[in-house]
Amino acid sequence: MSEIRIYTSAFCPFCYRAKQLLDEKGVTYEEVDVTFSPDKRAEMAAEAGRTSVPQIWINGRHIGGSEELYALDTEGKLDGLIAETA
Repeated sequence: MSEIRIYTSAFCPFCYRAKQLLDEKGVTYEEVDVTFSPDKRAEMAAEAGRTSVPQIWINGRHIGGSEELYALDTEGKLDGLIAETA
């Protein structure tokens, strides 16, 4: 089973969309809400090089945001990443 971590914030439509796709895939993921946590947002930004949410990692590989996640799915690559063992 893959390890998936997604940084999100409240009321973020892109976060909702990314989580919806992961839910449709039937995978579990660790959600880190940065809404009221500047420390967690700074941690995310340092690791991702971006301050926008969502930011998604699959098996330690930074995927990017919602658009990149959906692009991987459209290209038929997301299922393979999810299937990899962490």
